Amino acid sequence: MLEWNVRLKFGGSCVSVGKEQPQLSATAASAQPHVERPRSLFVFLDRPSFLPVVHQAMESAAVSQLFKQLFQHRPCRTCLGRQLRHAPRRLYSSEKQYTSPNYQGRKKEESKIESNWQQRNLAFPPDKLEEYKRYPQVTSDGLRARKERPRRVRMLMRDFIEDSLYNPQYGYFSKHVVIWTPGEPFDFNQLPDEQSFYREYGQRYNDFEDQLDAKEYNETRQLWHTPTELFRPYYGEAIARHLVANYKLQLYPYHDLLIYEMGAGNGTLMMNILDYIRQTDPEVYARTRFRVIEVSSALASIQGNQLMRNAQAKGHADKVSIINKSIFDWDIYEASPCFFLAMEVFDNFAHDVIRYDPITEEPLQGSALIDANGDFYEFYSRDIDPVASRFLRVRDAACSSFAYNHPLRNSPAMLRKLKSKLPFSPNLSTPEYIPTRLMHFFDILHKYFPAHKLVTSDFHALPDAVEGVNAPVVQTRYQRRMVPVTTPLVHQGFFDILFPTDFAVNEAIYRAITGKLTRVMKHEDFFKRWAYVEDTQTRNGENPLLSWYKNASVMITV
Repeated sequence: MLEWNVRLKFGGSCVSVGKEQPQLSATAASAQPHVERPRSLFVFLDRPSFLPVVHQAMESAAVSQLFKQLFQHRPCRTCLGRQLRHAPRRLYSSEKQYTSPNYQGRKKEESKIESNWQQRNLAFPPDKLEEYKRYPQVTSDGLRARKERPRRVRMLMRDFIEDSLYNPQYGYFSKHVVIWTPGEPFDFNQLPDEQSFYREYGQRYNDFEDQLDAKEYNETRQLWHTPTELFRPYYGEAIARHLVANYKLQLYPYHDLLIYEMGAGNGTLMMNILDYIRQTDPEVYARTRFRVIEVSSALASIQGNQLMRNAQAKGHADKVSIINKSIFDWDIYEASPCFFLAMEVFDNFAHDVIRYDPITEEPLQGSALIDANGDFYEFYSRDIDPVASRFLRVRDAACSSFAYNHPLRNSPAMLRKLKSKLPFSPNLSTPEYIPTRLMHFFDILHKYFPAHKLVTSDFHALPDAVEGVNAPVVQTRYQRRMVPVTTPLVHQGFFDILFPTDFAVNEAIYRAITGKLTRVMKHEDFFKRWAYVEDTQTRNGENPLLSWYKNASVMITV
């Protein structure tokens, strides 16, 4: 008996999953094609109310089912042992993989939670239009109480992404994310150069995971880090200087220093800010109040433990309130002036997907269908829901003074019409991902925090994104390697889906909704102004705080 393997290729490496089949001769076996990165297939349907439909069943279903199998069975080590691109989450610098000497892969028992992967022999995806009409439409809010991933449903793309990332039972951030902590802060001044910092970071990264593996081995652990942890405490101190300076300039002594932080992770930024203010400005510290809005119950617990870890931290306990709820469920009016911190949270806000008719330029909104087998299919309809429709209207009005990135902008109408006459020409434009959840967040700031000042940082560009305008990076971590895929329709909870932030567009939308003025600057420029850059400078003059995160920007309310 020989194994008949189906191979799916990610980037420069491949993952093999096989099932035993009847024996093949060597000649016959060599002639068998293998599947390498199936392409999306455009299906033309002539329907009066549902014109173009785009199916991505071959890729999305195969990738999704592949990882179902990966999370149960030991895959082909020869194939997975090849060098996959390692890029820990949220790091712009090109990185090498550092593996500690004592790391060894371990076998694990089969899980029976997920269904078995099945070889797909169809040359074309099945027509799922009847299922699309028959299946009920659900929302991420309606799925919160579900313990199992839904089947036989359809939902808007933003609801699919929201459910994948934040479902309390199986969501990526709710159940699978572990935030790396470096232990003691890095002594940058004693490091010879930036490369030596990188090596020490790599060693600590692997030591941290070795300790986790010693307690419980998990080859699909989703471990990532933030600049807050990497440059602790200097990153938080720079934010604190900005807050205190603007507080004294505009609010002191008539108001307290009220700080809200959304998505506080391990609570490190909160602690660094409070430590700095207590040490440098006791009068301001006496009037400081800090409130954390945290959607994850697990992270909210970690943040609470941070306040109790030692006597010094306990001193902040009466200053801090941790509110375990989603910002999108917020219903408390805050009349006092406040600062609102949102550091690296915009990238994980759910987006809608839009494609355009190349002839009429009419937008069509994307939905995800999940069939009885758990496979995903992408449909586009001319019926735009009110949220996406409002975003397009607000964007057109707010961004009328400049040309923002758009799938049809660089393609003249005449050329698009000529291309449509060609055989097998796509009947829709490339996808555009629009930040409808971010617009909702701006609405909440305007409605419940009218006197706020926003401080936010996020990525304005991301490598290895899927196809489309403002398209996300979709990736998972397997055996300490990042594995990127080419569709957001993936097994819910096991994949990070993060989007770049178009600060030009979103700054204009923020101004239109809140009426407030803003300033956008590069990550490096902000920290040159507010950080003590000598603290993070190596002996040869290099500064990782300034040179890393080149693809990040900061937006503040002025």
